[in-house]
Formats: sequence, C-alpha cells, structure tokens
Amino acid sequence: MVIESDSGDSKIQLDDKTEGLHNADMRRLSNSSIEVQTTKDDQLGIRHPKAILFLVLWYIFSSLTLFLNKYIVDMQQGDAGLLGLCQMIMITVGGAVNMYLPCGLYAPAPPKAKPPSFYKNMAIIGGFRFFTVLSGLVALKFVAVSFTETVKSSAPMFTVLVAKVMLGENTSMGVLCSLIPIMGGLALTSAYEISFNFTGMFAALCTNISECIQNVYSKKLFNSTDYQYTPAEMQFYTSLCSMVVQIPISFLIIDMNNVYETMSWSMFVSLILNGIFFHGQTITAYGLMGYISPVTHSVANTVKRALMIWLSVLIFGNPVTLLAGMGMVLVTAGVFVYNKARERESAAKELTDKHP
Repeated sequence: MVIESDSGDSKIQLDDKTEGLHNADMRRLSNSSIEVQTTKDDQLGIRHPKAILFLVLWYIFSSLTLFLNKYIVDMQQGDAGLLGLCQMIMITVGGAVNMYLPCGLYAPAPPKAKPPSFYKNMAIIGGFRFFTVLSGLVALKFVAVSFTETVKSSAPMFTVLVAKVMLGENTSMGVLCSLIPIMGGLALTSAYEISFNFTGMFAALCTNISECIQNVYSKKLFNSTDYQYTPAEMQFYTSLCSMVVQIPISFLIIDMNNVYETMSWSMFVSLILNGIFFHGQTITAYGLMGYISPVTHSVANTVKRALMIWLSVLIFGNPVTLLAGMGMVLVTAGVFVYNKARERESAAKELTDKHP
C-alpha cells in the first residue's frame, strides 16, 4: 500500500519499508515451510521412500567402491595414496556437477545468499574429511583391515556421545542397549585377523572419532533453518577444502616409481570408475543424513560394514569362521532390536509432547 505525500522522498521510504516487510514475511514463510517439511521427513525417518532409496544406493556404491579398491591396490598393485587423491578429485568434480544438475537427489532450492559462516563450516567438515582419510591410511599401514573394522564397530557409541554434545540429542536406555549387539556383532565378524599395533590402533580410533564428528556436524548443518544446505554443496565445498591440504600431502605419500610401473589404460579406467562410485557413495550418504538421526546413520554404516565383509567372503573366497557367522547373526538381531527401541522412543516422545 502506498500513501500519497507531498514529498516524493516520503513515498519512496514508505515503498522501501513495505517491500522490506514483504520480503521479511516471505523469508519467514519460506523458513516455516522448510521447517514443516523437515519435521514430516524426520518423523518418517528411515521409512521415508527417499531415505530407503538413498540407503540402497549407498550400499550399492559402497560395495562397488570397496571391490574396486581391492582390485586396484591388491590385484593391480596400485598406489593407495594415488587412489585416495583420485577419489577426492572425482567427488569434488561430481559435487560441482550436482550443484547444477541435482539428478533427483534433492529438490532444487531457490538461489539464496550464503550465510557468513558457510565457508567456515565447509572448511571444518573438509578438515575432518582429510583427517579421516589420512588417519585411515596410517591405520592400514600398521594393522590389518579387519582390525580397523573391529575398532570402527564402536562408531555408534561414539556417535551417541558426539550427538549429545553437539546437538543436545538424548538417547534412551533402550536404544543404547540395542547398540551393544550391533557393535559386538561387527567386532566378531571382522576379528578373524587381529594384528595389534599401538600406532595402528590409535590411528583407527582417530579415524572413527573424526568420522563421527564429521557426520554429526553435517547433520547439524542439514537441520539449520537459516540456510538450506544441499548434499551437492556439502560434497563440493568440503571436498575442495580437503583437497587444499591433501594435494601437498600426496606428494609425500605417493610412491611415484610404483605409479609409473603400474599405470596403464586398465588402471586409469579403474581409477576413474572408482572415483565415480566413491562420489555416489558419499553424496548418497549425505542425502540419507538429511532424513535420519546421526545414531541411525552410524548403525546403518555398521550394518553396511558387516555386509561388505560377507560380500568379500562370497566374491573373493575369504575364509569363513564361526565367529564371523555369530557376528552377522548378532548384527541382524541388533538392528531389529534397535528399530523397535527407536519406535518406542518416538512413541514416548510424541506422548510427552501431547501431554507435557
């Protein structure tokens, strides 16, 4: 509404004020819509159709990445440092592409100015991503892969602690108890080749804690009402920040003589495909994170690791032990108990909200 005035300046001021109020109302309405949609998605959780799709794709891409990792490093004698660098380059490129071509991964958001803390947040997660990769490589140098996976079985419990500190998320006693068979099951499944080394164990623990903090911090950003972060933005900017540190370090850890000896068209194609699959693995993990809690994400990751171990048994003919079989049964039973505990926790929360 414009009120006529003898002064043209007054009219302009009123117009600007009205426009400012209108824009503020639109921003509040937009934030409110996002908040309502987020609430509905959070209530469905892992039962949301998109969450199920992201979960299935995450498992598929993880399997393809794992088997190509083994093919490149073990069968083609490729350099692990070069593999890690190629993966980071590919997910950076993939994240840049998905920012403009979402490919159905998320609903495109209208252009919006980035908050002042945007790049700081991306740098923090990028730093944790680099540290996770670096400590993982150190762990693999000193201990067997199975020992690293056994240490990583404690991830759900670390995630509970980090989520409590960073998000104020409370976890019921029933959910906490359900994590025990899941963690114990993965430990049994992957404990067929224990090779203890203090440096390796410390690096594996650092990998575990760093990954948990990274995931919880990412969830905190996805829950933000000030700015709607997308999986592609998280993928691109955090990878770019990680690469700033990883490229100089790569010159120290990559064995160039081995690279020259093993490089071929087959190796080149394998590295490109591995990077594409790794991009799919990480961006679907970010997509899934928008629908479920950090603890549920950690449980899904634990189950994924157990399934990967069993798939490697079937495909590569690794030996099967009684402990591994018992571990898989424990993981399956633990997931069932966890789902039931989560349902009871959600029901109790709804009842408390209705009758405070």
